[in-house]
Amino acid sequence: MFKKILIANRGEIALRIQRACRELGVKAVMVYSEADRDAKYIKLADESVCIGPAPSKDSYLNMPAIISAAEVTDAEAIHPGYGFLSENADFAERVEKSGFKFIGPTPESIRIMGDKVSAKQTMIKAGVPCVPGSEGALPDDAATIKRTAKQVGYPVIIKAAGGGGGRGMRVVHTEAALLHAVQTTKAEAGAAFGNPEVYMEKFLQNPRHIEIQIMADQHRNAVWLGERDCSMQRRHQKVIEEAPAPGIPRKLIERIGERCVAAVKKMGYRGAGTFEFLFENGEFYFIEMNTRVQVEHPVTEWVTGVDVVRTQIMVAAGEKLPFVQRDIQIKGHSIECRINAEDPYKFTPSPGRITTWHTPGGPGVRVDSHIYANYFVPPNYDSMIGKIIVHGDTREQALARMRTALAETVVEGINTNIALHRELMVDAKFMDGGTNIHYLEEWLSKRIR
Repeated sequence: MFKKILIANRGEIALRIQRACRELGVKAVMVYSEADRDAKYIKLADESVCIGPAPSKDSYLNMPAIISAAEVTDAEAIHPGYGFLSENADFAERVEKSGFKFIGPTPESIRIMGDKVSAKQTMIKAGVPCVPGSEGALPDDAATIKRTAKQVGYPVIIKAAGGGGGRGMRVVHTEAALLHAVQTTKAEAGAAFGNPEVYMEKFLQNPRHIEIQIMADQHRNAVWLGERDCSMQRRHQKVIEEAPAPGIPRKLIERIGERCVAAVKKMGYRGAGTFEFLFENGEFYFIEMNTRVQVEHPVTEWVTGVDVVRTQIMVAAGEKLPFVQRDIQIKGHSIECRINAEDPYKFTPSPGRITTWHTPGGPGVRVDSHIYANYFVPPNYDSMIGKIIVHGDTREQALARMRTALAETVVEGINTNIALHRELMVDAKFMDGGTNIHYLEEWLSKRIR
């Protein structure tokens, strides 16, 4: 096991990784920007290093500064968390070449799965079902693009090969709009991701977003840790996640889980990863793989009893997975609400000082957050300030516990989306389970009117 790990992230995930380090008896080094100087996890760290001013590009995306911090503190490994550099293959490569262990997959795995075109081709070869679409990146030839769209069938969606986080996508309903959409998405992709390649897929009308969590070690052992339903989202950004996915037969879930395990073994993948699928009419369609820990990992931890972050660290240290597939049993139901510093219905960010911070408690309630009273939420980063996660023996009990937890939560001084979560927890269709990825946006448009 490592003696010291540098955590190259901020916010709730930085604190979450720090806690896993403490449990393993590993010292935690925190890096921080000037905006995060007063964060809780900095005060709790064994060591901390300021790596630059508030803007991400000058701090959390500053590769030389992070590696220098690891060198001066004698850290042995770097955990990237999620976001920032977590899925940057060049960073993973630089970490390894500098003599540190990258707590995540190999740079090669990140590169393959980070490019959506090569990821899809890899999954097709591994027998994982994919959304019908172009076989690779779209060419410049207009006639070929039109012919591909006709074969796939409208509506289609144009996606950036290097995209992610809900960016670099455009839905096209007619041939008249096709070429302009392709050119616009290419230009945006080149500017945002440094890769102008785009590809085409069939746009599924009412799918759910289902994902499979996997964990693999370097000894070619791999397991899948159940599924999560992340369909409650806005502009491709997840708002609520739960496990297991309501209303999907276990045999279907098991079949896709086994295919995911077969795929990671074929790839020689190591660490935590998530296969994301669209699910419609009883069929799963692969859309992408996230080669890192996910924001929503706590719901999986609660229904499986597996500590995902701790296992990530153990696997990176060269240990074998401490469990096999038959050990993984899904128990009860878990729901997570992302708490964001934003207007609950307009979603405009609401940075500022938190004057009151009261979190819920009781059986089956977990709060992952770095926030405290008098904390100043900086305007420079993602608006998520924490997560409320509940667990119950049944989905109904989990819903009841989340309603209670949200009612107990008090945040003053800034706006948060807690009011939105309170409404959704009593929404009849969400309570029934199985809403699709468009449901929240449709619900919001009706509410605003």
